Amino acid sequence: MNLSSNSANVSAPVPQMRLYSEWLKARHGLEFASYEDLWRWSVDDLDAFWRSIWEYDAIESPTPFSAVLSTEAMPRARWFDGAQVNYARHIFRHAAAADAAGQPAIVAMNERGESETLGWAELRRQVASLALELRRHGIGKGDRVAAYLPNIPATVVGLLACASLGAIWTLCSPDMGTSAVLDRLRQTRPKALIAVDGVFYAGKSIDRSAAVAEIGAQLPCIELLFVAASGHGAIGVPGALDFVEAIARDDAEVAAFEPEWVPFDHPLWILYSSGTTGLPKPIVHGHGGVLLATAAGRLHFDLGPSYSANNFSDRFHWFSATGWVMWNIQVGGLLSGTTICIFDGSPSGTKADPDWSRLWDFAARSGVTWFGAGAAFFASCRKAGLDLAGLGCLGGIRALGSTGSPLPPDVQRWGSAQFETAGRPGIWWCNVSGGTEIAAAFMAGNPELPDTPGRLQCRHLGAAIEAWDENGQPVIDEVGELVCTRPFPSMPLYFWGDEEGNRYREAYFSEWPGIWRHGDWLTIGIDGGCTISGRSDATINRHGLRMGTAEIYAAVEGLPGVADTMIIDVEDGAGGSQLIMFVVPDEGEQLHPAMETAIASAIRTSLSPRFVPDRLIAAPAIPLTLSGKKQELPIKRLFAGWPVAKVINADATATPDVLPWYIDQARRWQRAGDAA
Repeated sequence: MNLSSNSANVSAPVPQMRLYSEWLKARHGLEFASYEDLWRWSVDDLDAFWRSIWEYDAIESPTPFSAVLSTEAMPRARWFDGAQVNYARHIFRHAAAADAAGQPAIVAMNERGESETLGWAELRRQVASLALELRRHGIGKGDRVAAYLPNIPATVVGLLACASLGAIWTLCSPDMGTSAVLDRLRQTRPKALIAVDGVFYAGKSIDRSAAVAEIGAQLPCIELLFVAASGHGAIGVPGALDFVEAIARDDAEVAAFEPEWVPFDHPLWILYSSGTTGLPKPIVHGHGGVLLATAAGRLHFDLGPSYSANNFSDRFHWFSATGWVMWNIQVGGLLSGTTICIFDGSPSGTKADPDWSRLWDFAARSGVTWFGAGAAFFASCRKAGLDLAGLGCLGGIRALGSTGSPLPPDVQRWGSAQFETAGRPGIWWCNVSGGTEIAAAFMAGNPELPDTPGRLQCRHLGAAIEAWDENGQPVIDEVGELVCTRPFPSMPLYFWGDEEGNRYREAYFSEWPGIWRHGDWLTIGIDGGCTISGRSDATINRHGLRMGTAEIYAAVEGLPGVADTMIIDVEDGAGGSQLIMFVVPDEGEQLHPAMETAIASAIRTSLSPRFVPDRLIAAPAIPLTLSGKKQELPIKRLFAGWPVAKVINADATATPDVLPWYIDQARRWQRAGDAA
């Protein structure tokens, strides 16, 4: 990584994008008049651009690569054939310099204010200890290792230990119900499981020991189980080994341990789609693709080594549950040599007495300089009337990041005004949009571009993003489908178990063969800024945890008295949303309080409390397409205020008689919103 041109100005670091541009000019004689010109070059000449990222980020391989992009056809484009890399090895190249400068690797805190700091040498020691223990029990390249862990340092250790061995990491958050976890892990058949026996969340101690025991019992493929004692577990988990002992070794073998070289496209981790139309899709990303995408992404996030003069003492935080891809993005900060700050718990404390200052207090106490969260978090802070200036000690924050849903312009302006009052005028917002599918961003920020409240400043370097109309033609200043017309390195290698690639092609390439269709509505402005209008599929994203509607239906439609259901998530225009469930009771039944309680309990237990509906509405029937699919998107658009003629086609539905009822309900919803 190039550090020679870094400035010593800690309060206003030279933007990483500028440093890269200057390097391109000095090394390759390339100069661009604008960011748009730089972006255009990066997507027109993929070979030159990604080769430059490899070189600029000093990615190492003991063997040469034969070509940057030997096969461009999507899916299954082939990158850097012949190269060998390792995600964990690339992280630990920073260890010596960071420790010498006194900069930690991880700063962690939980909801109760308990903190932990891990230096780089200690992180490497724990990773080596766990990797050797996994190897001793027969875990090696290609074996899946599942985790059921919250956002604590042990989770980072687990990922890096698996990556060091070439084992494949797959992670589920403990706030997911057992059924949702099993839906994922039954597909990927892990050989080992690392779990926590309980968590503390929203002011409550939550026992997860029985859930861990059940997961182990339901998955005979698990041969090895480590449990991290949390103090919240009610029972011991049979057959479990002590995770603390597994990371405790400190001997010559641990000191000599080195992560193994693996092929560029060797699987790193398996993430999961939300399960909109069935079981969640197990998405496999490779070591090399993630390294490259993160190396380019750090230019947009403006992340540099915390031990360098330019970015000295930088600390990167993005609030996330471990089931959200933003957890992976946060850990990726270590690839830049940046200290990461992680928080375990509720960002607002208890539900009965919410306090939206908690996460900001964590940021102040941890010295966070880069603060990211879902858009809903910032909207909640504003709605709660939070006075950031009154909290104190937030002047060190130089950047704010938002994702998960579109950030309303007035919420961004509120945040900027708060920081101006706190002594940080003109704070930079890095609004990003990408997803689990690519473990990266397609649209992101650039601190040298103008402020764009509620929008994303630019398209990501190397990402050939366009908005297409229904005829497959690119449009500007009009809403279209977000597509990527050329390969991006961190696109999935494949879906686990999808030997023929049919699920992968159906998910992203069925609309336009060879063209990635992302599933978002996108407007690209003449100025290059981008606006996301929401999902064009039925994924529900609640505070960073994504879940498909199919999983929600599976949790409730077997309940006594429930004949059918449909759920939609309607944005309120202020950064929040309302989750509405339409319930068709069995004949002779009514939607009564006991049924409402049963529905909420079923979702809370089997999935997550985040997906308990805000409102239940008794409905005469559920609208269906001719093929029998629930018409979630048309009804969601009605409630969002779209014209009836644009979203309802009675000829394309199997239930035309019920449509007038939904149209009337949507109009009532709109009138109620206008009155409020």
